[in-house]
Amino acid sequence: MTNSLSSSSSSSSSSLIDPRSGFCNANSTFYSKRNPLPLPANTSLDVTTFISSQAHRGTTAFIDASTGHRLSFSGLWRAVNRVADCLHRDFAIRRGDVVLVLSPNSISVPIVCLSVMSIGAVVTTANPLNTAGEISKQMADSNPKLVFTTPELAKKLAGSGVSIFLERKGPTRGVRVAGYLTEMVNKETSGDRARDRVDKDDTAMLLYSSGTTGRSKGVIVSHGNLIAHVARYIAEPLEPNQTFLCTVPLFHTFGLLNYVMATVALGSTVVILRKFDLHEMVAAAEKYRATTLALVPPIVVVMINGSDVIKAKYDLSSVRRVRCGGAPLSKEVTEGFLKAYPTVDIFQGYALTESNGAGASIDTVEESRRSGAAGLLSSGVEARIVDLDTGRIMGVNQTGELWLKGPSIARGYFRNEEAAKETINSEGWLKTGDLCYIDDDGFVFIVDRLKELIKYKGYQVPPAELEALLLSHPDILDAAVIPIPDKEAGQCPMAFVQRKPERDLSKKQVIDFISKQVAPYKRIRKVAFIDSVPKTASGKTLRKVLINLATSKL
Repeated sequence: MTNSLSSSSSSSSSSLIDPRSGFCNANSTFYSKRNPLPLPANTSLDVTTFISSQAHRGTTAFIDASTGHRLSFSGLWRAVNRVADCLHRDFAIRRGDVVLVLSPNSISVPIVCLSVMSIGAVVTTANPLNTAGEISKQMADSNPKLVFTTPELAKKLAGSGVSIFLERKGPTRGVRVAGYLTEMVNKETSGDRARDRVDKDDTAMLLYSSGTTGRSKGVIVSHGNLIAHVARYIAEPLEPNQTFLCTVPLFHTFGLLNYVMATVALGSTVVILRKFDLHEMVAAAEKYRATTLALVPPIVVVMINGSDVIKAKYDLSSVRRVRCGGAPLSKEVTEGFLKAYPTVDIFQGYALTESNGAGASIDTVEESRRSGAAGLLSSGVEARIVDLDTGRIMGVNQTGELWLKGPSIARGYFRNEEAAKETINSEGWLKTGDLCYIDDDGFVFIVDRLKELIKYKGYQVPPAELEALLLSHPDILDAAVIPIPDKEAGQCPMAFVQRKPERDLSKKQVIDFISKQVAPYKRIRKVAFIDSVPKTASGKTLRKVLINLATSKL
C-alpha cells in the first residue's frame, strides 16, 4: 500500500496527520493514504472527453459474452461520435436534456451513455426488471426527452408518449420508434456540429437511489464527480492487461462507473454478460481468459456452493481476482471463497450511489489480509466518524456514523432539497448512514447499516415502498417490512401484517398482492401476522423489535 496522503490535505496541516491511520488531530478528520487525485485543471471538460484523452495500449474495449462480438477502442470512439452527432442533429438533444437508458447489460450501453454525456445531456438509468409503473414514476420525475431501450423492453414504455430509439429492429407495440442504434453507429458524422460548452459542475447523470421514505430519489451526478472517479483509477492504476468479466448490472453505479467508464480510460477489456447465469459466467471466464470477475456477494456465495462442479467442468486458471461490491461482504463468505478458490484473491469495495464510487476499497493482496475490512479510504476522500447521540467527531478505533467528503460526492437529489440537506450538509459532508470505525492503519470497518434499506442480491429495496402498497390492501390495517438474512440473496423482505378485524387474509394472498405490483427483487418472501405493529411514541416503526422477533423464529 502507499502512504502518501490525499491532495485534499494542505502542506501546512500534513505534519499533524498520522501517516499510519491518516487521522488529523487538528480537525478530527481521516485523510486518504492513497496517491493524490490527479484532477484536470480545465474546468470546462465533459467526462467523455476526459476518458477518451487518456493514453493506453488497450485494443479491445468490450466483448459480448453471448455472441463473441468485439468492440475495439477505435470502434467505440467512432460509434460514440456518430451517435452523439445523430442525437444532436436528428433528435435535437441538447445540454441538460435527459435520456433514459432502459436496457439489460449490453455493449450498446457504453456507447449510448458516453455519447449522451459528450454533448452535455444527462443520462438516467432504470432497472430493466422494474415494472412499467415503477419506470413511469422515474420518467415523471426525470422527464426524459428520449429513451434508449430494446424491442423486448419497449412494451414497458407503451403509452408514455416519449420518443424511443431502439438498440436494434424488432417487434414493438404502443411506442413511437424514432430510430435504431444499429443504424446510428453506421452513419458518417455531419462534421458541422457545434459542441455545447460543458462545465464540470453540469449534471452528467441522474442515478436513482431508493430511500427509506419510499420515494426513489435521483442523485445528481456532475461531470466533475465522474472525472474524479475515473481519476482515482489513474492515481492508483490497476494491474495492466486485465480482462474483466462483468456480471453486475450496468444501470447500477457499481457497473456503470467502473465497467463503462474507468476501464475504458485504462484500456482494459470488459466481457459483458447480458444477465447472470452461473454456468454462462464461468464458461465466459474460461473462453475469454478473464483475469478479474466483477461480482456482488450473492454470486460469490453461489460460486462457493457450486465450487466442486465449477472446478470439474471449467478452466478458471486465468482468473486471479474477484472485485466485489454492491453490498457488504462478510468475513465468513470471504474465507469460504478463499478456501474454495485458493488461487483467486478477493477484493471488496465500499461506496454509495451518492459518493460515485468513492469510499473505501481493498486494492492489493496485502490489504486483503486485513480480515473484515472494507478497505482504505479512496484517493481524494476525507472521512469523519460522528457519534450518533452527541454529534461529537470521533477518533481512531471509535464507532460512529461514517461521513465522507471529496470531489466525487454528489451535489444532492433532483427536485428534493429536503432529502439533500438531510444527507449532505452545508460543508459537503455525506452522511452515509453506516455505523463504522477506522483502525490504527486507516482501514474502514462497517459495523452495521443505519439505513433501513434491504439489500436483496445487491438491489436496494425500500421498506416504506412495500409498506405503502400493503396499506392499500382493503384487508390490512397496518404493516411493516424488515430484512431477514438469506444465504444466497443476502437479505429478503419480510412483512409483518396486522389484519383488519374479522378478515381471513392469507400469507399467500399478501405475497401475491405485492408480487403483481413490483419488480421481482422487491417481492416479499415471508409474511407473519401480528396483533399490532410496535412503534415509538412519535409513530416510528420499531423495526429492530420486529427483526429480533423474526430472527428468533428462524
